[in-house]
Amino acid sequence: MPYAKFLLYLQYEKRYSKHTITAYGKDLKQFFDFIATTYQINDSSQITHFYIRSWVVSLLEQKLDARSVNRKISSLKTLFKFFLREKTIVHNPMLKITAPKVSKKLPVFVDKTKMDMLLDGVPFKEGFPGIRDKLIINMFYQTGMRLSELINLTDKDIDLYNLSIKVLGKRNKERIIPIIPELKNDILNYLNERKSYLNPEKSVTAFFIKNDGNKLYPKFVYKVVNTMLRAVTTNTKRSPHVLRHSFATEMLNSGAEINAIKEILGHSNLAATQVYTHNTIDKLKNIYKQAHPKA
Repeated sequence: MPYAKFLLYLQYEKRYSKHTITAYGKDLKQFFDFIATTYQINDSSQITHFYIRSWVVSLLEQKLDARSVNRKISSLKTLFKFFLREKTIVHNPMLKITAPKVSKKLPVFVDKTKMDMLLDGVPFKEGFPGIRDKLIINMFYQTGMRLSELINLTDKDIDLYNLSIKVLGKRNKERIIPIIPELKNDILNYLNERKSYLNPEKSVTAFFIKNDGNKLYPKFVYKVVNTMLRAVTTNTKRSPHVLRHSFATEMLNSGAEINAIKEILGHSNLAATQVYTHNTIDKLKNIYKQAHPKA
């Protein structure tokens, strides 16, 4: 596997999450399988822009959307930069590769009315599992944190005295997210329930745990979020990221400054946050139509 050392570099030097490293691994395996099968190329130093373009074309012919293709191209760019640094190659073939244009998609979100309905009116499971599942939904919706950030939370990251949560985001960057007293009460309720639910001999390292006391994993959280959102929305996308979108959209609609939202979300640039202005603009248009003297 010509990229094995690269994946170790991502894990131990860049400290990327398991989820990110797995995604890189899948993209790179797909590329190297393609050039080995199609062109009998197994040596990284023999790879030229021709072979990469051929792979990109094959992806587009499979009707893969431009965003997914661009992610795969990005994986290759990072790999070949690593190869250059390691002197595995002399010239970077990615310099001649142009990514396909991506049409901007508005983020899918659930509006406040439906979220209130979910949290106040929809029944969750009984006992500890239900209290945990509801806090998972609440944590995403009230903090905007990412899936990996939620899964990797520890008890030490929760500062109830200062009403804040410390998360480890992308590129291993720490940030502090403020919380409201209502969420503090939900966290205390969860911790009390977790304590009485768990076997006293079971040591816990993660803040959120499964019924068996072990750490959550992505598919588990996806299932919780998907199941609960299905009760209040017909959106086909019902993922943790939808709750992150919902948080950001509601913050903007409530008058929060976009730079503050950028910091809370952990975005590296403002452009990533500006996509959430879509709903604010829609809201302003509706207010304009309702209040305009000529309406």
